[in-house]
Amino acid sequence: MFFKKFFQFIITIFLLTFAVFYMSRLAPGDPLVSFCGERVERMNETEREKAMERLGLDKPIGTQYIKWLKGAVKGDFGMSFKYKQDVKLVISEVYVNTIILGGLAYILTFSLALILGIFSALHEDKFIDRVICTIGNITNCIPSFWVALVLILIFSINLSLLPTSGAYSIGKEWDLVDRIEHLVLPLIVLILSHLWYYTYMVRNKLLEEIKEDYVLLCKTKGVKSKVIVYKHCLRNIMPSFISIMAISVPHILGGTYVVEQVFSYPGLGSLSFESAKYHDYNMLLILCLITGVVVVIANLVAEIIKVKIDPRMKHYRRDEIEV
Repeated sequence: MFFKKFFQFIITIFLLTFAVFYMSRLAPGDPLVSFCGERVERMNETEREKAMERLGLDKPIGTQYIKWLKGAVKGDFGMSFKYKQDVKLVISEVYVNTIILGGLAYILTFSLALILGIFSALHEDKFIDRVICTIGNITNCIPSFWVALVLILIFSINLSLLPTSGAYSIGKEWDLVDRIEHLVLPLIVLILSHLWYYTYMVRNKLLEEIKEDYVLLCKTKGVKSKVIVYKHCLRNIMPSFISIMAISVPHILGGTYVVEQVFSYPGLGSLSFESAKYHDYNMLLILCLITGVVVVIANLVAEIIKVKIDPRMKHYRRDEIEV
């Protein structure tokens, strides 16, 4: 089973790098602009050919990919055209920022979704439930970049309470308070853009579970509704909830990338947009590779956890194998 999953993982990553490599090079644009800047306009044909040869862009696409793949296997992912440094060195300076922002958003989003989902299910069709549903539907329909601009206008420009961009102020890299201040607005935008979607899922799953026969039996025995929900219903929906969390990794990660760009937050998202804009091929490839690895691993881990939590999955897999 392990070798099968590992083989699937390798094939998936290979296909991802292959697709990104070819699509990035076939896209319109000049990668020399990223490396040489405005000097490209003053280059003659000979200088241009030498620059292309130096970057390894004079070879056919297939040859370029094989060369990149050989280097990648050894841990060499090439040089960033824009930053003139090893791509790993550039990423090492910002990846922690993305982990902090995305990780906090991920934890807070699903924690709040679980709390609000349970609360709404326990108060189904009551006034407070209708209020939560209405607010959730409204926030879910508003684009995250628009919410970000409104928050910047209110809290940064008008009230001057929070910074508009960056991960920290100049010279305050290790200042925890300053870091938190820079995280507040991006976190609010990320949480608001995802919270209701998952809250609604938890609420619906719980309501479906509450309608099961065993719940009615518990009620006839005098067991309180809250006890039934927390002790039985919540436990039964947890495998589905964990599965949703795993599937949502690319969703949250993609949202983090967008928010980083809006708030000029130095992270993998900002690098991704820059590498695509300036045709920084090597940087774009390793960023896509990192994202793909995170998504695939998250799904594999979630599947393992789901089987551990819900023993019925083991029997289901055995039945599939026997058939």
